Amino acid sequence: MRTSITEQRIHRIREVLAKRQKDLTLILNNIHDPHNVSAILRSCDAFGVHGVQLYYTRESFPLVGKRSSASAKKWVDRVRHHDAAAMISGLRAQGFQIIGTSLTADAKPLPEWDFTGPTAVLLGNEHRGQDPALDALIPDNLFIPMQGMIQSLNVSVAAAVILYEAWRQRQARGCYDRPSFDSEEMEELVCSWMTR
Repeated sequence: MRTSITEQRIHRIREVLAKRQKDLTLILNNIHDPHNVSAILRSCDAFGVHGVQLYYTRESFPLVGKRSSASAKKWVDRVRHHDAAAMISGLRAQGFQIIGTSLTADAKPLPEWDFTGPTAVLLGNEHRGQDPALDALIPDNLFIPMQGMIQSLNVSVAAAVILYEAWRQRQARGCYDRPSFDSEEMEELVCSWMTR
């Protein structure tokens, strides 16, 4: 039986939701390792990302344990997609810029991107990268500048680096100083979070 929620807990929920960014999201594209997914969800929670998009076509979404995600899966909404074109057009219709993470010839370094507006960043599979179905739909790509011999980071580390840059830019712009949800949305979310 669940005990009643304390005022302190409600205050904390409101405090966290006031900083959630509904217009910053990640697209997880067939990422198969549950530890990577858990770490990504933890970073999303840490940097105020409200929800992620799950585009899983070749693999099942991995079973993410409460322990490995430190309960982050409870606090980060997940939306499943099966149609790449519908997902991308839906995000674009909401005003999102969509950025891939492929090492293409015209990819731009992470700091050159503006993350202060509605942004979705795609993270591809650990071995295959992003699905070919998404290549034509997402012409813009970023890369994280690397100084070593290896050209890429683990996908969960890359997610954290990208989200930190987004947080840095949004923090400087004051995006975390005002809720991104209107009062009605906020009350619905508070009620929902109180039952999680």
